[in-house]
Amino acid sequence: MKTELFEVKNVKCAGCVKAIADGLTAHPQVDEVTVTVEDSCVTVKGDGFTREALARKLAELGYPEAGSG
Repeated sequence: MKTELFEVKNVKCAGCVKAIADGLTAHPQVDEVTVTVEDSCVTVKGDGFTREALARKLAELGYPEAGSG
């Protein structure tokens, strides 16, 4: 199983956590999503996804990676 870690912007509350988890788990190759508000980290586990695809999805959801435009 592959694991990707993202540091993202705008994670502030339980609603953010739910939006991210729901948005990423909709991807068929994502098995598990963990979101930590305190450090704005998203951990994704699964097989068959690309980091780029998940980063695009996070940006679409309003949570772009820290350090990105």
